[in-house]
Amino acid sequence: MRRMLVALVLLASSVLAADVSGTWKGMVETPNGSAERTFVFKVDGDKLTGETVSTLMGKSPIMNGKVSGDTLTFKIQLKFDGNDLEADYKGKVMGNEIAMTVNVAGQTLEYKVKKVQ
Repeated sequence: MRRMLVALVLLASSVLAADVSGTWKGMVETPNGSAERTFVFKVDGDKLTGETVSTLMGKSPIMNGKVSGDTLTFKIQLKFDGNDLEADYKGKVMGNEIAMTVNVAGQTLEYKVKKVQ
């Protein structure tokens, strides 16, 4: 009985997760200027994977990604001026748009990305 309950909870959480699979793009204003960032998300249950590409920072794989309801979280590694940085992303899905917050190097940036595919 307990296994069945656990299976139902896992199934319900994956059904309730927003479908963010596909390509998303947006512009973010940084202290170093504007940058376009493209996200290619892949979702398997509540696990979020894929990669992201920025005009300022290049390509980074998505790590520790998770989708829960209409919220997604993940990390990426960046290299800037010879320094390795970790960027923590959190997003709220609203149809074909995601409101994103990214924390990197003590700064918080906010922007929106839109689904393109």
